[in-house]
Amino acid sequence: MRARPWLLLAGAIVSEVTASLSLKAAMENPVLYVVVGAGFITAFVFLGAVLKAGMALGVAYGVWGALGVVLTAVFGAVLYGEPLTALMGVGIALIIAGVVTIEMGAERAAARETEGAV
Repeated sequence: MRARPWLLLAGAIVSEVTASLSLKAAMENPVLYVVVGAGFITAFVFLGAVLKAGMALGVAYGVWGALGVVLTAVFGAVLYGEPLTALMGVGIALIIAGVVTIEMGAERAAARETEGAV
C-alpha cells in the first residue's frame, strides 16, 4: 500500500470537513463562505489527485464520505454543541467498520490481480 494516495485522501477529507463545519459558522459570519467554497474545491482537487494516483473509486469515495460523516459529527458536537448520542456512537462505529471492510476487500482484490498477472 502506497502512502501518497492516502495522504491525498486525508487532504480531501480535512478540506471537506473544514468546509462543512465552516458552512454552519458562515450563517453567523458570512465571510466564512470563502472558506466553504475554497474547502469544497480543494476537497475535489485532492479527490481527483487520489484517483489519478491509482486508488480505486469505490475505496476513495467510501473512505472520504464515511470519514467525512464521522469527523463532521464529532467536531459538530465539539464546536457547536450538537448532540452526539450513544446510538450515534454505534452508527459511527459501524461506519468505521464499513470503511475497514471496504479497504480489506480492495486489498484482497488487488492481491488476486497481482497473483493472476504473475
